[in-house]
Amino acid sequence: MKVTRAVLPFLPLCQRLLPDKLPGRLADLSLALLKATALEIAILAGHLLLYPSGIIQERRSPMPPLPSPDDAGTPQLPTEAKPPVVLLHGFIDNRSVFVMLRRSLAQHGRQQIESLNYSPLTCDIRTAAELLARHIEEICERTGKQQVDIVGHSLGGLIARYYVQRLGGDLRVRTLVTLGTPHSGTRVVPLANAHPIVRQMRPGSQLLEELTRPAPGCRTHFVSFWSDLDHLMDPLETACIDHPDLSVQNVRVSGIGHLALPVHPAVATGIRQVLDTARTATETDAHVGGLTVA
Repeated sequence: MKVTRAVLPFLPLCQRLLPDKLPGRLADLSLALLKATALEIAILAGHLLLYPSGIIQERRSPMPPLPSPDDAGTPQLPTEAKPPVVLLHGFIDNRSVFVMLRRSLAQHGRQQIESLNYSPLTCDIRTAAELLARHIEEICERTGKQQVDIVGHSLGGLIARYYVQRLGGDLRVRTLVTLGTPHSGTRVVPLANAHPIVRQMRPGSQLLEELTRPAPGCRTHFVSFWSDLDHLMDPLETACIDHPDLSVQNVRVSGIGHLALPVHPAVATGIRQVLDTARTATETDAHVGGLTVA
């Protein structure tokens, strides 16, 4: 297993509470929680305004035209163009959550970015993963690319991981970046167990047990961003990936909550670094450029 644990250098790390400095540490932690909560409320308010715009699936980008003979003297894009980036939202959400991240990726050279919506009525992660598989095949056929990169927020990361590990998606997915995804299950909001997908995201569920099974030769490189103030991850480390057969990097982000992960500029910078330094599936020693490895 290739696992590295990294931290984003853009934000101050929360220190562990030590008995000899407990009052001061509690005050610092309380202030950090207050700031993170205020940011979460602001992001939620903004997202509610954008939510209607993301209900309809976006228009699909046509495959770029081939250069004509008249363009022989015009500089062309590199032969090894970057693969398309697929953005997959979380539970009871839609593609509008990625407005800021999409803009950031586009401003830094990503020409093919697709945000996929899955139905809010979806009741099975496996079904959503099968739908994702069909979308990925369509994207590859339309763009002429053999692989894609995926960024999944929360439940979206779990859907993408199931596709990669259990449906052969490692042939198509070069890099899977997850943001606040409950890879080992989360115990928050027990009353939400009425929804079947929530039950699938609980520790010990049959679906999560499937993801612990052997995955020898998996070609996809996994990068999991997790936050030390993510109120939807219980325990916090459930957003880390721990699997003996996977090439994994777990990146700790400090000082922001769950909703901020797909929005915060520091996280966007980290995602760009991950995707820009990713290598082909045969080069499994990929590293995250610019991040501090702990």
